[in-house]
Amino acid sequence: MYTPITNESPDSSRLVHYGQLVQDLLSQTSPDEWIGDLWSIYSGYMVFEKEAGYNPRCTEIFETFRELVFFFEKAEKLKA
Repeated sequence: MYTPITNESPDSSRLVHYGQLVQDLLSQTSPDEWIGDLWSIYSGYMVFEKEAGYNPRCTEIFETFRELVFFFEKAEKLKA
């Protein structure tokens, strides 16, 4: 069986795949709209948390939310 030889490392192949995933994600809607949607999701989550009670992962969830918002803010700057 013939296997083409490439100079592409597994890391660069993975990076191309991640880049395609990000491009697909950002093609669905603008980074600005993603941020608005994230705020809506997080706000709904916070309302639920008040009713559901204490969650020991609350801090980690907020940090994940914050990093997603930062990601979309950086993506918006790259578009400009």
